[in-house]
Amino acid sequence: MTTTGRTPSMRIDILRPDEIAGADAVAWEALRGQGPQANPFFSLTWAKTLSSVGGPDQAGAQVAVIREGEAAVGFYPVRKRRLTAMPMGAPLCDYQGLIAGPGLKLEPRDLLRAFGVQRLDFSHLLSDQTPFAPYMKGTAVSQIIDLRQGHDAYARGRQTAGTDILKDSAKKRRKLEREHGEAVFTARSASRADLGQLLAWKRAQYAKTRQTDIFDAGWPLAVLERLFASDDADCRGLLFTLHVGGALVAAHFAMASRTVLHAWFIAHDDAFGRYSPGCLLIVDIIRWAAEAGFHEIDLGPGDYRFKCSLANRTQEVSHGYVGRPASPAALIRAAQYGVRHTAEALPLGNASSLPGKAMRRLD
Repeated sequence: MTTTGRTPSMRIDILRPDEIAGADAVAWEALRGQGPQANPFFSLTWAKTLSSVGGPDQAGAQVAVIREGEAAVGFYPVRKRRLTAMPMGAPLCDYQGLIAGPGLKLEPRDLLRAFGVQRLDFSHLLSDQTPFAPYMKGTAVSQIIDLRQGHDAYARGRQTAGTDILKDSAKKRRKLEREHGEAVFTARSASRADLGQLLAWKRAQYAKTRQTDIFDAGWPLAVLERLFASDDADCRGLLFTLHVGGALVAAHFAMASRTVLHAWFIAHDDAFGRYSPGCLLIVDIIRWAAEAGFHEIDLGPGDYRFKCSLANRTQEVSHGYVGRPASPAALIRAAQYGVRHTAEALPLGNASSLPGKAMRRLD
Protein backbone atom coordinates (compact mmCIF):
# COMPACT_ATOMS: atom_id res chain seq x y z
CA MET A 1 0.00 0.00 0.00
CA THR A 2 1.26 3.51 -0.82
CA THR A 3 0.19 7.01 0.14
CA THR A 4 1.44 10.44 -0.87
CA GLY A 5 3.51 12.28 1.73
CA ARG A 6 4.24 15.93 2.44
CA THR A 7 6.35 16.40 -0.70
CA PRO A 8 5.84 15.08 -4.25
CA SER A 9 8.87 12.82 -3.83
CA MET A 10 7.77 11.31 -0.50
CA ARG A 11 5.66 8.20 -0.24
CA ILE A 12 4.82 5.70 2.48
CA ASP A 13 4.86 1.99 1.77
CA ILE A 14 3.28 -0.45 4.24
CA LEU A 15 5.18 -3.71 4.68
CA ARG A 16 5.25 -6.62 7.11
CA PRO A 17 8.47 -6.81 9.18
CA ASP A 18 9.55 -10.00 7.41
CA GLU A 19 9.32 -8.17 4.06
CA ILE A 20 11.98 -5.64 5.08
CA ALA A 21 15.27 -6.84 3.65
CA GLY A 22 18.17 -5.77 1.46
CA ALA A 23 18.64 -2.01 1.13
CA ASP A 24 15.68 -1.29 3.43
CA ALA A 25 17.16 -3.41 6.23
CA VAL A 26 20.55 -1.70 5.82
CA ALA A 27 18.85 1.71 5.92
CA TRP A 28 16.92 0.79 9.10
CA GLU A 29 20.07 -0.02 11.05
CA ALA A 30 22.01 2.93 9.61
CA LEU A 31 19.28 5.37 10.68
CA ARG A 32 19.43 4.17 14.30
CA GLY A 33 22.88 5.66 14.79
CA GLN A 34 24.37 5.96 18.26
CA GLY A 35 21.68 8.12 19.90
CA PRO A 36 18.53 6.99 21.73
CA GLN A 37 17.52 4.85 18.75
CA ALA A 38 20.51 2.57 19.43
CA ASN A 39 18.25 1.03 22.08
CA PRO A 40 17.25 -2.57 21.17
CA PHE A 41 13.56 -1.61 21.07
CA PHE A 42 14.30 0.31 17.85
CA SER A 43 15.98 -2.62 16.09
CA LEU A 44 14.57 -4.42 13.08
CA THR A 45 15.20 -7.66 14.98
CA TRP A 46 12.72 -6.55 17.68
CA ALA A 47 10.02 -5.97 15.07
CA LYS A 48 10.71 -9.27 13.33
CA THR A 49 10.75 -11.18 16.62
CA LEU A 50 7.36 -9.78 17.61
CA SER A 51 5.80 -10.58 14.26
CA SER A 52 7.06 -14.16 14.35
CA VAL A 53 5.81 -15.39 17.73
CA GLY A 54 2.05 -15.21 17.30
CA GLY A 55 -0.49 -13.14 19.17
CA PRO A 56 -1.70 -9.68 18.20
CA ASP A 57 1.65 -8.45 16.94
CA GLN A 58 1.82 -11.20 14.35
CA ALA A 59 -1.73 -10.59 13.17
CA GLY A 60 -1.39 -6.81 12.91
CA ALA A 61 2.35 -6.22 12.51
CA GLN A 62 2.96 -3.52 9.90
CA VAL A 63 5.76 -1.07 9.21
CA ALA A 64 5.39 2.28 7.47
CA VAL A 65 8.44 2.69 5.23
CA ILE A 66 8.86 6.39 4.48
CA ARG A 67 10.67 7.00 1.20
CA GLU A 68 12.24 9.92 -0.59
CA GLY A 69 12.37 8.67 -4.13
CA GLU A 70 13.34 5.02 -3.76
CA ALA A 71 15.45 5.47 -0.62
CA ALA A 72 14.01 4.58 2.81
CA VAL A 73 14.44 7.58 5.12
CA GLY A 74 12.25 6.47 8.01
CA PHE A 75 10.34 3.55 9.53
CA TYR A 76 7.40 3.38 11.93
CA PRO A 77 6.34 -0.10 13.17
CA VAL A 78 2.86 -0.68 14.62
CA ARG A 79 0.37 -3.27 15.76
CA LYS A 80 -2.69 -2.52 13.69
CA ARG A 81 -6.27 -3.22 14.68
CA ARG A 82 -9.40 -2.42 12.70
CA LEU A 83 -9.64 1.28 13.56
CA THR A 84 -6.52 1.94 15.63
CA ALA A 85 -2.80 1.23 15.73
CA MET A 86 -0.32 1.26 18.57
CA PRO A 87 3.44 0.67 18.71
CA MET A 88 4.48 -2.87 17.96
CA GLY A 89 5.21 -4.76 21.17
CA ALA A 90 3.16 -2.52 23.48
CA PRO A 91 3.03 -2.78 26.45
CA LEU A 92 6.39 -4.58 26.53
CA CYS A 93 8.33 -1.84 24.75
CA ASP A 94 9.80 0.95 26.87
CA TYR A 95 10.63 3.03 23.77
CA GLN A 96 8.66 3.81 20.64
CA GLY A 97 8.82 6.14 17.70
CA LEU A 98 10.23 6.82 14.28
CA ILE A 99 13.45 5.19 13.20
CA ALA A 100 14.75 8.12 11.18
CA GLY A 101 17.48 10.67 10.89
CA PRO A 102 17.13 14.21 12.30
CA GLY A 103 15.02 16.67 10.38
CA LEU A 104 12.63 14.26 8.69
CA LYS A 105 9.61 16.25 7.47
CA LEU A 106 6.58 14.11 8.24
CA GLU A 107 2.97 14.83 9.09
CA PRO A 108 1.89 11.98 11.42
CA ARG A 109 -1.63 12.04 10.00
CA ASP A 110 -0.11 10.72 6.77
CA LEU A 111 0.65 7.58 8.78
CA LEU A 112 -3.06 7.27 9.63
CA ARG A 113 -3.96 7.30 5.96
CA ALA A 114 -1.20 4.85 5.10
CA PHE A 115 -2.23 2.36 7.78
CA GLY A 116 -5.93 2.91 7.10
CA VAL A 117 -6.82 3.66 10.74
CA GLN A 118 -8.57 6.45 12.63
CA ARG A 119 -6.12 6.71 15.52
CA LEU A 120 -2.45 6.06 16.27
CA ASP A 121 -1.58 5.73 19.98
CA PHE A 122 1.84 6.04 21.61
CA SER A 123 2.90 5.75 25.24
CA HIS A 124 6.74 5.86 25.33
CA LEU A 125 7.61 7.92 22.27
CA LEU A 126 10.91 9.83 22.28
CA SER A 127 9.97 13.40 23.13
CA ASP A 128 12.49 14.92 20.73
CA GLN A 129 10.63 13.52 17.72
CA THR A 130 9.29 16.90 16.64
CA PRO A 131 6.72 15.71 14.05
CA PHE A 132 4.70 14.27 16.95
CA ALA A 133 5.03 17.30 19.25
CA PRO A 134 1.48 18.62 18.57
CA TYR A 135 0.02 15.25 19.56
CA MET A 136 1.87 14.69 22.85
CA LYS A 137 -0.37 14.75 25.94
CA GLY A 138 2.22 14.26 28.68
CA THR A 139 5.75 13.19 29.45
CA ALA A 140 7.74 10.84 31.65
CA VAL A 141 11.45 10.34 32.22
CA SER A 142 13.62 7.28 31.69
CA GLN A 143 16.64 6.95 33.96
CA ILE A 144 19.95 6.11 32.26
CA ILE A 145 23.35 5.01 33.55
CA ASP A 146 25.97 6.48 31.19
CA LEU A 147 29.12 4.34 31.16
CA ARG A 148 31.02 5.94 28.29
CA GLN A 149 33.79 7.10 30.65
CA GLY A 150 34.09 3.71 32.35
CA HIS A 151 32.95 2.28 35.67
CA ASP A 152 35.37 4.17 37.92
CA ALA A 153 34.39 7.54 36.44
CA TYR A 154 30.73 6.60 36.83
CA ALA A 155 31.25 5.67 40.51
CA ARG A 156 33.11 8.91 41.20
CA GLY A 157 30.31 10.84 39.55
CA ARG A 158 27.69 9.22 41.78
CA GLN A 159 29.75 10.08 44.85
CA THR A 160 30.15 13.68 43.69
CA ALA A 161 26.39 13.87 43.10
CA GLY A 162 25.88 13.03 46.77
CA THR A 163 24.34 9.56 46.44
CA ASP A 164 25.60 6.73 48.65
CA ILE A 165 23.79 3.92 46.84
CA LEU A 166 27.01 2.17 45.72
CA LYS A 167 28.53 2.39 49.22
CA ASP A 168 25.29 1.24 50.86
CA SER A 169 25.05 -1.69 48.43
CA ALA A 170 28.58 -2.78 49.33
CA LYS A 171 27.63 -2.79 53.03
CA LYS A 172 24.50 -4.82 52.38
CA ARG A 173 26.48 -7.33 50.31
CA ARG A 174 28.96 -7.87 53.14
CA LYS A 175 26.12 -8.34 55.62
CA LEU A 176 24.34 -10.74 53.25
CA GLU A 177 27.47 -12.85 52.84
CA ARG A 178 28.19 -12.92 56.57
CA GLU A 179 24.69 -14.20 57.31
CA HIS A 180 23.95 -16.45 54.31
CA GLY A 181 27.14 -17.34 52.44
CA GLU A 182 29.03 -16.25 49.35
CA ALA A 183 27.22 -14.06 46.82
CA VAL A 184 27.85 -15.22 43.25
CA PHE A 185 27.02 -13.02 40.25
CA THR A 186 26.48 -14.65 36.86
CA ALA A 187 26.31 -12.66 33.63
CA ARG A 188 24.61 -14.04 30.53
CA SER A 189 23.27 -17.04 32.42
CA ALA A 190 21.90 -19.89 30.29
CA SER A 191 19.78 -21.32 33.13
CA ARG A 192 16.18 -21.82 32.04
CA ALA A 193 15.31 -22.79 35.60
CA ASP A 194 16.47 -19.38 36.85
CA LEU A 195 14.55 -17.63 34.07
CA GLY A 196 11.46 -19.56 35.10
CA GLN A 197 11.94 -18.51 38.73
CA LEU A 198 12.31 -14.87 37.68
CA LEU A 199 9.01 -15.04 35.81
CA ALA A 200 7.29 -16.74 38.75
CA TRP A 201 8.49 -13.98 41.10
CA LYS A 202 7.43 -11.29 38.65
CA ARG A 203 3.94 -12.71 38.20
CA ALA A 204 3.52 -13.05 41.96
CA GLN A 205 4.54 -9.38 42.23
CA TYR A 206 1.90 -8.39 39.67
CA ALA A 207 -0.75 -10.27 41.65
CA LYS A 208 0.34 -8.80 44.99
CA THR A 209 0.30 -5.21 43.69
CA ARG A 210 -2.87 -5.75 41.61
CA GLN A 211 -1.16 -4.88 38.37
CA THR A 212 -2.06 -6.37 35.01
CA ASP A 213 -0.12 -9.60 34.45
CA ILE A 214 1.13 -8.95 30.93
CA PHE A 215 2.19 -12.58 30.58
CA ASP A 216 -1.43 -13.74 30.69
CA ALA A 217 -1.67 -12.86 27.00
CA GLY A 218 0.74 -15.69 26.15
CA TRP A 219 2.72 -14.01 23.40
CA PRO A 220 4.95 -11.97 25.80
CA LEU A 221 6.32 -15.26 27.17
CA ALA A 222 7.06 -16.38 23.62
CA VAL A 223 8.92 -13.12 22.98
CA LEU A 224 11.10 -13.63 26.06
CA GLU A 225 11.85 -17.21 25.07
CA ARG A 226 12.84 -16.14 21.56
CA LEU A 227 15.11 -13.36 22.81
CA PHE A 228 16.65 -15.62 25.46
CA ALA A 229 17.73 -18.02 22.71
CA SER A 230 18.93 -15.26 20.37
CA ASP A 231 22.53 -14.29 19.70
CA ASP A 232 21.60 -11.35 17.45
CA ALA A 233 23.89 -8.45 18.31
CA ASP A 234 21.19 -5.85 17.59
CA CYS A 235 18.53 -7.32 19.88
CA ARG A 236 18.92 -10.19 22.32
CA GLY A 237 17.89 -11.11 25.84
CA LEU A 238 20.50 -11.51 28.59
CA LEU A 239 19.82 -13.13 31.95
CA PHE A 240 21.77 -12.01 35.04
CA THR A 241 21.54 -13.79 38.38
CA LEU A 242 22.68 -13.47 41.97
CA HIS A 243 23.00 -16.64 44.07
CA VAL A 244 23.77 -16.67 47.77
CA GLY A 245 24.81 -19.85 49.49
CA GLY A 246 23.84 -21.69 46.31
CA ALA A 247 20.27 -20.30 46.22
CA LEU A 248 18.92 -17.84 43.66
CA VAL A 249 18.02 -14.57 45.41
CA ALA A 250 17.64 -12.16 42.45
CA ALA A 251 17.43 -12.32 38.67
CA HIS A 252 17.24 -9.78 35.88
CA PHE A 253 16.32 -10.30 32.23
CA ALA A 254 17.62 -7.41 30.13
CA MET A 255 17.49 -6.44 26.46
CA ALA A 256 20.77 -5.75 24.70
CA SER A 257 21.90 -4.13 21.47
CA ARG A 258 25.52 -3.59 20.50
CA THR A 259 25.97 -0.60 22.83
CA VAL A 260 22.88 -0.42 25.07
CA LEU A 261 21.77 -2.71 27.87
CA HIS A 262 18.12 -2.10 28.71
CA ALA A 263 16.78 -3.15 32.11
CA TRP A 264 13.54 -5.04 31.57
CA PHE A 265 12.33 -7.62 34.12
CA ILE A 266 13.87 -7.87 37.58
CA ALA A 267 12.63 -9.66 40.71
CA HIS A 268 13.98 -11.22 43.89
CA ASP A 269 13.19 -13.65 46.68
CA ASP A 270 11.13 -11.73 49.24
CA ALA A 271 12.86 -13.63 52.04
CA PHE A 272 16.02 -11.62 51.26
CA GLY A 273 14.25 -8.29 50.76
CA ARG A 274 16.03 -6.48 53.59
CA TYR A 275 19.34 -6.87 51.73
CA SER A 276 17.96 -5.25 48.54
CA PRO A 277 19.22 -8.13 46.36
CA GLY A 278 17.79 -6.59 43.19
CA CYS A 279 19.89 -3.49 43.71
CA LEU A 280 22.96 -5.59 44.52
CA LEU A 281 22.45 -7.42 41.25
CA ILE A 282 22.16 -4.18 39.27
CA VAL A 283 25.40 -2.90 40.83
CA ASP A 284 27.12 -6.07 39.60
CA ILE A 285 25.58 -5.61 36.16
CA ILE A 286 26.86 -2.02 35.98
CA ARG A 287 30.46 -3.13 36.50
CA TRP A 288 30.09 -6.01 34.05
CA ALA A 289 28.46 -3.81 31.37
CA ALA A 290 31.24 -1.23 31.58
CA GLU A 291 33.88 -3.96 31.15
CA ALA A 292 31.89 -5.52 28.29
CA GLY A 293 31.91 -2.27 26.33
CA PHE A 294 28.31 -1.13 26.72
CA HIS A 295 27.83 2.64 26.50
CA GLU A 296 24.83 2.78 28.79
CA ILE A 297 22.29 0.90 30.87
CA ASP A 298 18.77 2.19 30.40
CA LEU A 299 16.68 1.66 33.54
CA GLY A 300 13.46 2.62 31.76
CA PRO A 301 10.75 5.05 32.88
CA GLY A 302 9.74 5.51 36.50
CA ASP A 303 10.92 7.75 39.34
CA TYR A 304 11.82 4.91 41.72
CA ARG A 305 14.40 6.03 44.25
CA PHE A 306 16.99 3.40 43.33
CA LYS A 307 16.74 4.37 39.63
CA CYS A 308 17.21 8.06 40.37
CA SER A 309 20.17 7.28 42.63
CA LEU A 310 21.92 5.09 40.05
CA ALA A 311 21.20 7.18 36.95
CA ASN A 312 23.46 9.99 35.76
CA ARG A 313 21.38 10.96 32.71
CA THR A 314 17.73 11.01 31.67
CA GLN A 315 15.68 10.58 28.49
CA GLU A 316 12.23 12.11 28.15
CA VAL A 317 9.39 10.10 26.61
CA SER A 318 5.83 11.14 25.77
CA HIS A 319 2.35 9.68 25.57
CA GLY A 320 -0.50 10.76 23.35
CA TYR A 321 -2.22 9.97 20.10
CA VAL A 322 -2.69 11.08 16.50
CA GLY A 323 -6.35 11.03 15.48
CA ARG A 324 -8.37 11.60 12.35
CA PRO A 325 -10.53 14.68 13.14
CA ALA A 326 -14.06 13.86 14.34
CA SER A 327 -13.54 10.11 13.93
CA PRO A 328 -15.13 7.86 16.59
CA ALA A 329 -11.78 6.37 17.67
CA ALA A 330 -10.23 9.83 18.13
CA LEU A 331 -13.24 11.18 20.03
CA ILE A 332 -13.14 8.22 22.44
CA ARG A 333 -9.44 8.78 23.12
CA ALA A 334 -9.96 12.50 23.61
CA ALA A 335 -12.63 11.76 26.24
CA GLN A 336 -10.31 9.30 28.02
CA TYR A 337 -7.51 11.86 28.15
CA GLY A 338 -9.96 14.46 29.42
CA VAL A 339 -10.84 12.26 32.40
CA ARG A 340 -7.18 11.43 32.96
CA HIS A 341 -6.01 15.05 32.95
CA THR A 342 -8.80 16.11 35.30
CA ALA A 343 -7.93 13.34 37.78
CA GLU A 344 -4.20 14.05 37.62
CA ALA A 345 -4.82 17.74 38.36
CA LEU A 346 -6.85 17.00 41.51
CA PRO A 347 -5.32 16.37 44.98
CA LEU A 348 -6.41 12.72 45.03
CA GLY A 349 -3.12 11.11 46.00
CA ASN A 350 -2.55 7.70 44.42
CA ALA A 351 -6.10 7.72 43.06
CA SER A 352 -5.15 10.43 40.57
CA SER A 353 -3.14 7.87 38.58
CA LEU A 354 -6.03 5.42 38.18
CA PRO A 355 -7.38 6.73 34.83
CA GLY A 356 -3.90 6.46 33.28
CA LYS A 357 -3.53 2.92 34.60
CA ALA A 358 -6.97 2.03 33.26
CA MET A 359 -5.99 3.30 29.80
CA ARG A 360 -2.81 1.21 29.84
CA ARG A 361 -4.77 -1.87 30.92
CA LEU A 362 -7.23 -1.40 28.06
CA ASP A 363 -4.35 -1.04 25.61
